[in-house]
Amino acid sequence: MNFEFTEEQQEFRKILSDFSKEELLPNYTKWDREGLTPKHLWKKLGELGVNGLRIPEEYGGSGADCITTGIAAEEIGRGDFNLTYAVMLNALIGEILSKHASDEIKQLWLPQIASGNKIVGIAITEPSAGTDAGGIQSTARLDGDVYVLNGEKSGISVATCGDAFIIFAKTSPDLGNRGISAFLVPADLDGLEVKGYEDMGNIPVGRGSIYMHDVKVPVSNRIGLENNGFYQVMNGFDLSRLLIGLQCIGAAMQSLDETIEHVKIRESFGKPLAKYQAVSFPIVTHYTQLELVKWQAYRGLWLRDQGLKHSRESSSVKWLGPKYSADAIHECLLLNGHYAYTKEMPLEQRLRDVIGLEIGDGTAQANQMVIAKDLIGKEFRTV
Repeated sequence: MNFEFTEEQQEFRKILSDFSKEELLPNYTKWDREGLTPKHLWKKLGELGVNGLRIPEEYGGSGADCITTGIAAEEIGRGDFNLTYAVMLNALIGEILSKHASDEIKQLWLPQIASGNKIVGIAITEPSAGTDAGGIQSTARLDGDVYVLNGEKSGISVATCGDAFIIFAKTSPDLGNRGISAFLVPADLDGLEVKGYEDMGNIPVGRGSIYMHDVKVPVSNRIGLENNGFYQVMNGFDLSRLLIGLQCIGAAMQSLDETIEHVKIRESFGKPLAKYQAVSFPIVTHYTQLELVKWQAYRGLWLRDQGLKHSRESSSVKWLGPKYSADAIHECLLLNGHYAYTKEMPLEQRLRDVIGLEIGDGTAQANQMVIAKDLIGKEFRTV
């Protein structure tokens, strides 16, 4: 067993760590306050090679392994939690398009995703279909050389700033999960409308709903085989859930680092706060929990790189990563006192942002169901 990162991975981490602290962290709260998506930073991440980590070199990416992609999620998460969507979303979308899309779609979209010139979202969730992704009601009807899409998608990241979306719709409604297909749908097509949300957190991510009214999509924009969309994205979630865990842990570890410096300096009753076990022990507890989940995440990414089964590891990281991170950031907020409850410090925003990913890409309960099915057996799955 070797837990050491390669020299190249260590150098990549150093580059991203410096960039994150010097360029991202000072402006992390700015985009939340102004309600803006910093598209120029998505392009900057493209220059650093972050957007194209899971995109083949022939399409402008680097074809990096999953562990390297995890390093990016962790380090960018330290500086700007919301910009880590450039890692997580693009890794998921890069894999889906490079493995299943037509050459035309790959050549047109993958280089632009890798460069950061285009932002692409993934649209599965609907008002009545979240955890039960197979319960979507949106439809795609074949009409000559186009598919006609109708329906509504909800809770979609980058809805208000995306240039295109991978939209999942039923092409054979009578087949259930086996009747879902995926399509690359440009945001400027006639009949497609977007409405943004006023969210608690993740403001710069631009979440919202997508409405489709007879949206005509060329057959060439279908991704993969007809009626095969559900299964190609389910495999992708095993990657995105691991990256989400590291994204959250990066934000929590940064919060712990800042808080450790605070309690070493701030005095109470004549000595630094860090001298009190009631202060130091909670910090130690949260650090330990985060470290455990972090290495479970990297183990899951290693398994994926080896082509081995990793759904159980992925779901455990997605379940506990956001939970432990939110708990740690909350503790940090309390230890920093009432100023941390203001918007003068980044802690309150990190807490709001991380809580959002206790929901996205599978709730705690959904991930526990995946683990139970794998651990106990499909026939004993609880509902």
